[in-house]
Amino acid sequence: MTPKHLAFAILPFALLACSGDNTVTYGGQTYKTVKIGEQVWFAENLNYDAEGSVCYDNNPDNCAKYGRLYDWETAKKVCPDGWHLPSGEEWDKLFRFVDGDKGTESPYESKTAGKYLKANSGWNKDGNGTDDYGFSALPGGDGYSDGSFYNVGNLGYWWSANENSSYHAYFRYMVYDYDGAYWHYDGKSSLRSVRCVQD
Repeated sequence: MTPKHLAFAILPFALLACSGDNTVTYGGQTYKTVKIGEQVWFAENLNYDAEGSVCYDNNPDNCAKYGRLYDWETAKKVCPDGWHLPSGEEWDKLFRFVDGDKGTESPYESKTAGKYLKANSGWNKDGNGTDDYGFSALPGGDGYSDGSFYNVGNLGYWWSANENSSYHAYFRYMVYDYDGAYWHYDGKSSLRSVRCVQD
């Protein structure tokens, strides 16, 4: 997919967006944070060992690299004080800031935001992004209650706080071979990554 805007047009905004970098220590681990537009986000996937969370393939090395995977009920309450699981509207705001869209459609799917939000290493098959905003999205894959795991290195999935139904909740995702940032929903017992956004 072809980006809507050229690299020289993005760079000043990227530098401005990253100017609020800081860190948060939580559960014995220090996380980078980044200011993007008016929002402050964790710049890493959460790796807080809570009941209802696992490492991909039950391998601690994957937690160290990609963070833990959480069911939706756990994801809603696992962020530290002063932070929370982002709503769909907060994900929309992030994607729109990054790709310059001024619309109101929600949930919003961006054709280019994934390229600029994906980390510049850690994705399979040349799927790395430019990480212009310091968000450093990583492909932690997903898991299910039957013990199966899929897509590490190829897809990153992050819960939102919004329900689709009593059984399903929305998430956002990025794919190694696409530039976009997308949305879908799945069962609340499925296991996905968490990014926290500041209150």
